Amino acid sequence: MQYAKSIEEFFANSGKWHEALRLLQQTLHATNLQETLKWGIPVYTLNKKNVVGIAGFKSFVALWFYQGALLDDPAQQLINAQKGKTQALRQWRFESLEEIQLHLPMIEKYVKEAIQNQEQGREIKPQKNKPLDIPPELLERLSADTQLKSQFETLSLGRRRDYAEYISEAKREQTKQKRLEKIIPMILEGVGLNDRYMK
Repeated sequence: MQYAKSIEEFFANSGKWHEALRLLQQTLHATNLQETLKWGIPVYTLNKKNVVGIAGFKSFVALWFYQGALLDDPAQQLINAQKGKTQALRQWRFESLEEIQLHLPMIEKYVKEAIQNQEQGREIKPQKNKPLDIPPELLERLSADTQLKSQFETLSLGRRRDYAEYISEAKREQTKQKRLEKIIPMILEGVGLNDRYMK
């Protein structure tokens, strides 16, 4: 997905989801949240803290709450898109403009609660000092290659964790192996999985 460089560009490239995203934008504009662009998508903030974001995907539009795990969720609509990895973030997915229109009063309630939570300073902090859990596939390669193991051990805990999670998250064995082949040269170079995004 190509990152938009402005809100206007985001909506210009929103394709079939244009009207649905505009309706969500209009709903969020009716609040005291500030509209910003982060990671190429509209993000709505309060005192520079992320509260809500919107984006269109292939088969749905998502409205997500950065501290969604704190919401009451009476409509039972919020999902954790990355269970085991994401603590606070929750998504509400819509497959049509009509679905958003139908749920608009409830969406407004969720947004209002999210704003109140932020005003009260309620938030789930990222978990620190999480143990490093190396998947068997990566462990096997590290055991078989002393140079790779030595280089892996020189990396920061955060970088090692990123590599371990990248392999663990893959569902199929074939994908795990493909990812493994991709990261080995990066480990040997002494770079982190996400370093390319920091440039």
